[in-house]
Amino acid sequence: MHTLNGSGLAVGRTLVALMENYQQADGRIEIPEILRPYMRGLEFIG
Repeated sequence: MHTLNGSGLAVGRTLVALMENYQQADGRIEIPEILRPYMRGLEFIG
């Protein structure tokens, strides 16, 4: 198993999917509730 570019998921494709599905009209990206504990409670990026 190769884990050079991430482990368990394709990081680049996952980031693009989050941006496509959670980007707000003002350009911020909403963090899905399920991921917020891993992002120190952040609700938005940007």
